[in-house]
Amino acid sequence: MKIPPEITYRFIDKTDAIDSLVHEKIGKLEQVCDHISSCHIAIEKINDRPRSGSPYRVRLDITVPPGHEIVAESNPGEGNQYDPLDAVIRNAFRAAQTQLKKLNQRQNESGKSQTHEGHETTALVVRLFRDQGYGFIRGLDGQEFYFHRNSVLHDDFDRLEVGTGVRFVSDFNDGEQGPHASTVQIVDKPGHRAGEAEETLIEPPLGWQ
Repeated sequence: MKIPPEITYRFIDKTDAIDSLVHEKIGKLEQVCDHISSCHIAIEKINDRPRSGSPYRVRLDITVPPGHEIVAESNPGEGNQYDPLDAVIRNAFRAAQTQLKKLNQRQNESGKSQTHEGHETTALVVRLFRDQGYGFIRGLDGQEFYFHRNSVLHDDFDRLEVGTGVRFVSDFNDGEQGPHASTVQIVDKPGHRAGEAEETLIEPPLGWQ
């Protein structure tokens, strides 16, 4: 995860045991999806003695390139009465992990079905050579494509960074640099959604270098 996860505690004391559990579960999420952009975790106490369910609520808001949002929540009214906080945390992370697995599957299937000549697909920038005016992007199936600055729409080559999410049209006419990509368009920057104000960019997603 290239932006450190944000963990918020509301009306509840943070303990070493809970903090350790949360970071352990974050690590499990990264094993499922190694290119998570950001993750915000809210842990709160809603009610001291609820009539049903747990007094705790845990919510995860996760973003994944090139613009996916995942929300997983364990609510006070769900599950057994007075479920302890660690159980509520595990439930929320389990729900997030399930969603990430489904997203990975959809992305992999999309990458395999769309990475054909003349079809548009998504990828991340993995290498840039600004002075020479070219770079390389990697599709969801692991295939890498060379692209020239002239192939980047809207003269956006100088806006690209390693880790930027793009859409492109594949061209399997190999040159010296391998398969080529054309019609490259920015769809997401690391750490924020496309269209938001551009601030300091983060490092590329894990495993995409």
